[in-house]
Amino acid sequence: MSEKQTELNENRKKQLDIFRKLMPSIADRLAEQRTEAYKDGAIDGKTKRLMAMAVALGAGCQNCILAQAEAALGLGATREDFLETISVVITMRGTTGVAESLRVIQFLDELGKL
Repeated sequence: MSEKQTELNENRKKQLDIFRKLMPSIADRLAEQRTEAYKDGAIDGKTKRLMAMAVALGAGCQNCILAQAEAALGLGATREDFLETISVVITMRGTTGVAESLRVIQFLDELGKL
């Protein structure tokens, strides 16, 4: 991947801000849903974010991958947490899981988290 994942992530946030201004009621409803879905419960928020990142990796959603990785980092996810999550993705998705997981590896590397 030649593009910087941190730059893609910053652009994602910029575009999300525009989305919020254009469709505030939709953005608010989505934010409420995310808040509810990712709060600590039987499963802690960090694990939920890692689960969401795994789903995003399987779906190949670049924005989702970066958003969930950043959220997991903010909740204290470690290098080992990410690598174990990626190992599950690879087990389920094979080489396509490897290909998408490289985005997370690069993102963590750019942030000095490897």
